[in-house]
Amino acid sequence: MSYYSDTELAALGWKRLGRNVRVSRKASIYNPRSIEIGDDSRIDDFCLLSAGSDGIAIGRNVHLAAYSSLIGAAAIALDDFAGLSSRVSIYSSSDDYSGRSMTNPTVPVEFTDVRHAPVRLARHTIVGAGSVILPGVTLHEGCAVGALSLVRKDCDAFGIYAGNPARRIGTRLRDLLELEARFLVSPPQHSPR
Repeated sequence: MSYYSDTELAALGWKRLGRNVRVSRKASIYNPRSIEIGDDSRIDDFCLLSAGSDGIAIGRNVHLAAYSSLIGAAAIALDDFAGLSSRVSIYSSSDDYSGRSMTNPTVPVEFTDVRHAPVRLARHTIVGAGSVILPGVTLHEGCAVGALSLVRKDCDAFGIYAGNPARRIGTRLRDLLELEARFLVSPPQHSPR
């Protein structure tokens, strides 16, 4: 993977850019002035970040795997240590599919009824490949979402969710909180994978 250099990244004009951030040259970034990225985060090939008026906030040690997308006018937040597997899509805006209004961005706003609502993935959340997160959803701390899931409602802390629509199927261990504490006191000396 080919990443932007620190100088090239800074020249894009982010709202805030942490240290040791890696963004693929093949990622598509729209409105970087409304995007903040924390230390040691990584955005892989073919990711799409399209920040709306409320922006995108990415914490520290966050990973967006290939082909993931973050799109919408409302705020999207990925807190520290959150991770998206390949092809995860997060939307903070969505058309009305009922037929009461027209759809798509080529139609003037007075003929549409787009819903905008913030999306938040709290610390240590992980979302499996091909999953979709819809507007207004919060994945609480430590939540895990299985591959190919459709998340329409909030998910509880340390819950494991899967399916279409996503339903709780288990409980995630909290051991990672102790590992986080150790990591923050003495980060490993090896390079991240």
